[in-house]
Amino acid sequence: MIPKPGKPPHEPASYRPISLLPVTSKLFERLLLKRIHDGHDPSTLLLSHQLGFREHHSTIHQVHRIVNEIATSLEEKKYCNAVFLDISQVFDRIWHPGLLFKLKHALTSNYYLLLRSYIADRNFADRHNYTLSDHYPIEAGVPQGSVLAPLLFLILTVDIPQAGHTTIAPFADDVAVLPANEDPVSATRHVQTHLNSLAEWYTRCRIQVNQAKSAQVTFTTRTNVCPPLTFNNAPIPVAAEVKYLCQLSRWSK
Repeated sequence: MIPKPGKPPHEPASYRPISLLPVTSKLFERLLLKRIHDGHDPSTLLLSHQLGFREHHSTIHQVHRIVNEIATSLEEKKYCNAVFLDISQVFDRIWHPGLLFKLKHALTSNYYLLLRSYIADRNFADRHNYTLSDHYPIEAGVPQGSVLAPLLFLILTVDIPQAGHTTIAPFADDVAVLPANEDPVSATRHVQTHLNSLAEWYTRCRIQVNQAKSAQVTFTTRTNVCPPLTFNNAPIPVAAEVKYLCQLSRWSK
């Protein structure tokens, strides 16, 4: 258990658990991961705009993509009413039945059966100094520290909803949605429609979005104000700036 800086030491949430996996497990995962990549079309496993956990891709690529969308809307005197969603502990809470459903449709039967067996009946114990707790079942999430975990997450999210009037920019569990329109009401309507479909999808996948930590930022050179947005009927906070993938984006007029 690694203590988080500046957090009260008496609260369990102040510690970050680091998982230690068996060496045989790590070897098996690396072999299986290579076989899956060699035997499947990447377009069936990965969303084209999902740049997280992918070879030759980084946060810089996704940031450049977002900056280009914002810059284009500013040059064309449009409203870009962007939303940046905060996902809560997605890797720890991945719903196993939903993940297995996606794996069954994405992979051939032999790989699906292997992964179903590998995910099932896992247990964990917590070690503090020389004290080891009892073992408890792992009923959700992907194996922490596993080389397969990123692929499992990408397969789970390959069918995240997209829309014609907005740009979606996912990087791992960070998601940004950007519309561009000359009319602030139309821009808001387009992104709200996309957010509604995303809310249904996240609910179906049992992924929790923290509306309070999400942000709505309007990028424009014009003076009108875009209407507020909601997610699952809860208002999204309006901000003048937002950090996305460790890059600071500012609202400008």
